[in-house]
Amino acid sequence: MELPQLLRAWRVEAGVKLRREKAIPQKEVAELMGVSERWYRSLESGDSVSLSSDILGRLSEALVLGPDERMVLYSRVLDGAGVALADDEYAAEDQFALLRIVTSQTGFPAYLTDGGWNILGYNTLMATWFPWVCEPGANLMRWALIDQEAREQILDWRQHAEIYLSMLRFALAAGPDNTSLADLLEQILQDPECRRLWSQGPKVIAFRQGHRYRLSLPHISPEQIIVTSQVLLPAYQHGTRCVMLLPSAAAPPQPCSPAPVE
Repeated sequence: MELPQLLRAWRVEAGVKLRREKAIPQKEVAELMGVSERWYRSLESGDSVSLSSDILGRLSEALVLGPDERMVLYSRVLDGAGVALADDEYAAEDQFALLRIVTSQTGFPAYLTDGGWNILGYNTLMATWFPWVCEPGANLMRWALIDQEAREQILDWRQHAEIYLSMLRFALAAGPDNTSLADLLEQILQDPECRRLWSQGPKVIAFRQGHRYRLSLPHISPEQIIVTSQVLLPAYQHGTRCVMLLPSAAAPPQPCSPAPVE
C-alpha cells in the first residue's frame, strides 16, 4: 500500500478506535494537526508536501496510530533513513556470531531468521520441537500460516495467524519493493482461510515480543506446552531476529538425547 492508501485506511481505523460509525473526516485530521484541510487533502492525494518529524508526530496522534503503525509511517516517509545496516565486510562475521549465540542455548528452543522469516539457524531443542526447521528453505511465516501441522500444533491458531499476517503487512508496508516478501504473501494468500483473515483490515504489527503460545507437541509431551517468545534485534543486522521460546515453569522436561543437528 502506498502512503495515500495507508492514510485513508488509518482514517477508517481511527473511526473504529474512536467508536465512530465511519472514518474520521479529512477536515478533522487537519484541525487536530493544526494544518489546513487543503494541505491534508494534498498529502492524502499523494502530492509532494514537506513532512517534518513534528508534522509526522501530529499526524500520528490525529490518526490514533499505535507504535507499529507509526514505524510504518516513518519508514515510508523517510524511505528507511536512519536504519543502520551492516557493512558487507562484517556481515558474515556478525551473522556467524549470532548463530553461535542461538545454537549454544540448551534450556529452550531458539532460532534466527532474516527479514523474510527464512530460518538462518536454530538450536537442538528447536529442531527437536519443530523438525520442519531442518528442511531446505524453511520459512517461519509460510509454515505457521499454511502448513496443516502448524494449525494442529499452535493452539488458538486463527488468533496467532491474524498477528502473523499483521507482521507480514508491516514488513510489506515498510519495504514495498521487497519482491521476496511479495512472493511469500502470494503463496500464503492461496490459502482460503489466510485470504479471509488478510482481508479483514489494515492492522500492522512490527514484532511479536512477549506473546504466549499454547502448543500441542505430542512427540515432546502429552501435556500442553506454554511458551513466551522473546525477540532480540541485533544491532547493525537490519531485519535479523533472534527468537527465544521460553517455557513456563510447568513446561515438561525435554528428551535427554535429542537427534543431533547439522
